[in-house]
Amino acid sequence: MITLTDISKSFGALQVLRGISLDVNKGEVISIVGPSGAGKTTLLQIMGTLDAPDRGKVLYDGKDVLSLSDKALSTFRNQNIGFVFQMHRLLPEFSLAENVAMPALIGGADRSKAHARAVELLQCVGLADRAGHKPSQCSGGECQRAAVARALINEPAVVLADEPSGSLDSQNRKALHQLFFDLRRDLGATFVIVTHDEGLAADCDRVIHMRDGLIEKIK
Repeated sequence: MITLTDISKSFGALQVLRGISLDVNKGEVISIVGPSGAGKTTLLQIMGTLDAPDRGKVLYDGKDVLSLSDKALSTFRNQNIGFVFQMHRLLPEFSLAENVAMPALIGGADRSKAHARAVELLQCVGLADRAGHKPSQCSGGECQRAAVARALINEPAVVLADEPSGSLDSQNRKALHQLFFDLRRDLGATFVIVTHDEGLAADCDRVIHMRDGLIEKIK
């Protein structure tokens, strides 16, 4: 589904990625692990087209997405890639349902249909009774589950998550991890997750170990 070929990236004199090639298959849950500074987040951002490599290709189903215009790439990203960050990044002035619906509305979806789909997804992540609540009225774990629902609103080909449970306590972290696998089972979602959590990594289909801008091993 996703093919990265010879991805290299530098920031000034610092080379962060040193020629990484990786395939992600549909329906997989993959974790990317490694010490701080290994290049994990940079790789995820390039995979998600939020940043461009200095060298290399990013293919989605054989399509070279980095060759698209900025407008076409933004549309592609909105329709095909969901993002979950360490902090939920929900907009405080909107309800959970409104936050979840936001990417669909940005993509031009009908407002009533987007809201209905948002409520469905909140039900999928166990938040049906919190749809009308604002983030300040919800726990950190609830907000992060809502962020996962938001990532799924446009039925993306892949969900990219960067330390999604890093700010959660152990109970909420375990619940969020289980949610990823439940959504893979129920919705056929594909997940690529940057994490320091050894428990989550061990449960994934594959673990990509990175060090010094290179893939050290794949298990």
